[in-house]
Amino acid sequence: MRIVVGISGGVDSSVAAYLLKLQGHDVIGLFMVNWEEIDGTCTAEVDYEDVKRVCNKIGIPYFSVNYAKEYYERVFTHFLEEYKKGRTPNPDVLCNREIKFGPFLEQARKLGADMIATGHYAKKIVKDGKNYLAKSHDLNKDQSYFLNQLSQKQLESVIFPLENIDKPEVRKIAAELGLSTAEKKDSTGICFIGERNFKNFLKQYIPAQPGDIVDLEGKKVGRHDGLMYYTLGQRRGLNIGGMKGGNGERWFVVKKDLKNNRLVVSQGEEDELFSDGLYASEMNWIPEIPKEKEFACFAKFRYRQPDQKVKVSVLDSSRIKVDFFERQRAITPGQYVVLYDEEGLCLGGGVIDEAFDN
Repeated sequence: MRIVVGISGGVDSSVAAYLLKLQGHDVIGLFMVNWEEIDGTCTAEVDYEDVKRVCNKIGIPYFSVNYAKEYYERVFTHFLEEYKKGRTPNPDVLCNREIKFGPFLEQARKLGADMIATGHYAKKIVKDGKNYLAKSHDLNKDQSYFLNQLSQKQLESVIFPLENIDKPEVRKIAAELGLSTAEKKDSTGICFIGERNFKNFLKQYIPAQPGDIVDLEGKKVGRHDGLMYYTLGQRRGLNIGGMKGGNGERWFVVKKDLKNNRLVVSQGEEDELFSDGLYASEMNWIPEIPKEKEFACFAKFRYRQPDQKVKVSVLDSSRIKVDFFERQRAITPGQYVVLYDEEGLCLGGGVIDEAFDN
């Protein structure tokens, strides 16, 4: 079987490619450039050198493909629009749906691929002719959260070679092979931001609009640099810690008042940050929309969060209401709510629109 592996220059995709080669498959490495940077901040060039070394070491051909235009149009413009609305987007989820399992899959087909593979920690299960997404064996590294928007067609075409392996074993395999990526640090965040100052990056694209920071009573306690730079629950970077009249406890963000360009904060008491439920839209159901209009399951509202028990009400094919069994902190519009059953199968996910209190 010919399998094209999305190889990033990291240890996970390196070992994924090796394991497929070991199984006797005809493996090709395909490296994606998703962002072009004039100041040299993005690590694409360094990563591609690692790709070359890894592919030569394990004996597979490799190619590079540039999706910077597609990434800008399909992911980055949405990223900017969400920030303009005062929301906090998750471009990694969109990148998977729109790039890694979109144009990448098309290019792999041109290379004669029967399947594609990635270094994601996730599991695909096929039963009754349908493709299910499930949590990986290594629950600490499970990345099914980021894959919640994949379609049946996309899932049908992918293999996850690391589905039953944990991260320490992956690094051990890479070290025994002498791969240059064996000790490479895991990438965090988004390539186009990299190690840069987030504020400096964002203001290149969205004009900053400074405004007042106010407490829950509306009293001014400081100034913010622009609402787009802050997220719910944030404690650092508010620069109001030494304000007179405070109770000495840390301040944190509880709301963005877009209409008046005010950042609302609270000190010590976090009750304002907790909510009883949320509404979400743009639901992607895996493998299909549930027959029940109401059901109990588990949910994550951010990556690495422990599963939370919830009740889901299906409002229509793309919108849901989620009631929490326990109140949840800092539910953030723009992020994804991802649903799971008790066996770890991903039921799908959608974009959080708003939180509510009963």
